[in-house]
Amino acid sequence: MNLNRVGNWAADDYNAKKKRIGIFLEENTEYINKINLQILPIILQRTIQNFINEYPKLKKKGLSGPTDNLEWAESMMTWGNILTHRCNLIK
Repeated sequence: MNLNRVGNWAADDYNAKKKRIGIFLEENTEYINKINLQILPIILQRTIQNFINEYPKLKKKGLSGPTDNLEWAESMMTWGNILTHRCNLIK
């Protein structure tokens, strides 16, 4: 959910919402650092690991100011959608 929210803010007006985006990126880092892949279902482990590997690059771009705000926003929203969809597969 936070990834989609951040992506929407960046797409709407990155410069006006840069401070809020930074706060959420830092909060997301805290959440990510608490993830224990071992307790997750196998169906999620690879996806989450891929996200964990990709997130530092996304965060760095988000904090420094992406070269292309819309492309960065799309990446954030794509990951948000992927993770939401994957979690919905667990029942």
